[in-house]
Amino acid sequence: MNHVNSKVILGLGAAALAAIVAAALISANRKPAVETAQSGGHAVPALRGRVNDVKAITVTAAEDKPLLTLSRTDQGWNLKEKAGFPADSGKLRELLLKLADASLLEPKTASEPRYPELGVEDTKAKDAKGLKLTLDGLAKPEALIVGNYNAKSGGTFVRRPDDKQSWLAKGNLTVDRDPSHWLDKAITDIGSERIAEVLLTGAGGKTLRVFKEHPGDADFKVADVPAGKELSPPGAANGLASTLGGLTLQDVLPAAQAKAPAEGQQRTAVYRTFDGIKVDVTAWKEGDKHQARFTATLEQARAEARIQQSQAKAKTDFEAKQKDDPKLTPPPEVADPANDREQRLAVLAAEAATLTRRFDGWVFVIPPYKYTNMDKTMDDLLKAPAPAKPGAVITPPKKAEARKPEAKKPAAGKH
Repeated sequence: MNHVNSKVILGLGAAALAAIVAAALISANRKPAVETAQSGGHAVPALRGRVNDVKAITVTAAEDKPLLTLSRTDQGWNLKEKAGFPADSGKLRELLLKLADASLLEPKTASEPRYPELGVEDTKAKDAKGLKLTLDGLAKPEALIVGNYNAKSGGTFVRRPDDKQSWLAKGNLTVDRDPSHWLDKAITDIGSERIAEVLLTGAGGKTLRVFKEHPGDADFKVADVPAGKELSPPGAANGLASTLGGLTLQDVLPAAQAKAPAEGQQRTAVYRTFDGIKVDVTAWKEGDKHQARFTATLEQARAEARIQQSQAKAKTDFEAKQKDDPKLTPPPEVADPANDREQRLAVLAAEAATLTRRFDGWVFVIPPYKYTNMDKTMDDLLKAPAPAKPGAVITPPKKAEARKPEAKKPAAGKH
């Protein structure tokens, strides 16, 4: 091969390579920017990176009946099926992230008669097993039929309503069908260490009072223990102060729709904290459910007294330390007690307002063990009488002897 032919061949090779590169670039530019289900991709590609844009989620069951209607407002998510009560935003976000991450792993049947095997039939069907999820707030509404979960593969069968092709998608995308499970379950979380006093009034009208004189006291005292009786054990009343700690709901209904408790069947409870928060509870049984209404207030005088005590202690402690370190900087409650008082009262007022917003207009179904804590009497806290020893003879109390009638004395002057 001569020098001229070598140059020609090299030139042709370079031109061919350039043509291949150009064709590849053109092909790449013609590919759609957004993934589609037909290419594998993701189950809801429009949701990728757009989870926070979703404003509503509708979950539809068989016969196109809405099962869950979740909407986002400035105050957070709420649930239409529970009269707009706040929804569990964490659970919602978990679902949206799973949907956004759900890649399509493997194509399945495109035959409509076989959809029921996977649970991806149209939800208009009377016996549809799957659920249709519709997301609003994205560029356009997005919908996905979520069918059976396949534990072996760790994926869920899905299908777009307007697409015949079904897929196995990554992850467990099944949706809880019970509306009450989508509620924000927190009611209160006031720990027993904050409680100063509990007052329980039962159906008979008798009140049980337990209290602490100081926050650091180990056990709650019981007021008006009958003479000769003792608590069993000494800290028997401590559990009564734990009712508002980690208190969650099982269900909720508008107060206007709740059935009033039967005459004499309600229990009342009052919880006072050392720093001035007061929670009043009215509880009763409705069938097999334990229901309760709550109100919250800030007892200003108690709050201010507690702040003054705290500031006085802080001042005493600071002055003691200052003797060893004259340059010690005073804490805020010592340096500016008026401003410290104002800030503390503002925090407490905000807490009471938050609780009021949570409670107002609702009746809560609470766990049975929390209700039981509000249904205690003095007898429940007292030590039971010691049982009689085996073989001991119990002597019944003696009956009072009947007195013989006295003989009538003859009247004076008569014989």
